[in-house]
Amino acid sequence: MVKVCVTGIGLVSALGGSLEDSWLNLIAGKSGIRLHQPFLELTPLPLGLIGEQPSELTMLTQMVVASALQDSGLVAPLADCAVVIGSSRSYQASWEMLARQMYNANHFPVSSFGNWLDTLPHINAIAAARQIGASGIVLAPMAACATGIWSIAQAAMLIQTGQCQQAIAGAVEAPITPLTLAGFQQMGALAKTGAYPFDLHREGLVLGEGAAVFVLESAEFAKQRQAKVYGEILGFGLTNDAYHSNSPEPEGKSAIAAIKQCLERSSLTPTDIDYIHAHGTATQLNDQMESMVIQRLFPQGVAVSSTKGSTGHTLGASGALGVAFSLMALKHQILPPCLGLQQPEFDLDIVTAARLSKIRQVLCCSFGFGGQNAAIALAR
Repeated sequence: MVKVCVTGIGLVSALGGSLEDSWLNLIAGKSGIRLHQPFLELTPLPLGLIGEQPSELTMLTQMVVASALQDSGLVAPLADCAVVIGSSRSYQASWEMLARQMYNANHFPVSSFGNWLDTLPHINAIAAARQIGASGIVLAPMAACATGIWSIAQAAMLIQTGQCQQAIAGAVEAPITPLTLAGFQQMGALAKTGAYPFDLHREGLVLGEGAAVFVLESAEFAKQRQAKVYGEILGFGLTNDAYHSNSPEPEGKSAIAAIKQCLERSSLTPTDIDYIHAHGTATQLNDQMESMVIQRLFPQGVAVSSTKGSTGHTLGASGALGVAFSLMALKHQILPPCLGLQQPEFDLDIVTAARLSKIRQVLCCSFGFGGQNAAIALAR
């Protein structure tokens, strides 16, 4: 099997405008979550905003793609590079803005409609391909909160099957919109003060915005151009509960299957995993299910943390951010903390403060609405 390496990372989050800033703030125990009221018709809420106002999808994508290329030492155009960039919300903010204009004008505002084709869900990936001059395969996955890992897995498969030597892969999310906030609020899923993954008194998720994009290359291609390597993608698992629109399957059968699939494809056993970057949304059901799954599959104990207490829940981009932080953990041999945890509800080895540790293999998990489950294994 062709080995797939990560040779570049671009990241922007509420923790910082770059990978390095976000990582340093993360291990320092800082949080990008603040109380905001971006829409006057809604009450103030804790949010993980990058700036003072909600970010725009195209701008975030351009930033992280450029950062990833610069980090990898590559220069556009990259005609043969595949592009796999997903988003669970895509241009929803643009559509909501258009709907408000239509409602306020009480008629169809043709003059302000612009080129509506530029806001179709897959266009962001195509725009990224234009940005780097890529004329090959372009994919735009949408798999709820599992989108980020799913995108990376799809790109890795393209390289493993010889369809390309290089790929830009990841996910971008700008989900701070009135409908998204109101919808999660109506479900009772939003926290009132902050995100506290795995805590006994967790309140729910805090919505965040962010993006993480990676340059993936075959190990041979990376060696030929003497590229620096963050780590290797060993394998992945992708399953679906086929159970409910937003509640995870209570026994975690499909989540367990995704992790087992990932470990088998990676030629690993549970004892080979040194750290798990958990999905850890700080919602009641997700944290309960994920904790049960970890306890069942890793009875020997393994270090666990969720970084959503620092970045907020970036929905489709959350798995991509998790992969970036996992690769930084491998690089620096530091376990990132699970910020906000005061009183653990579950019997897990949760990292509450950044600590030095010997890390060789890492598992990163995402469990999304609709029962979309993804796991990916990474190694130094």
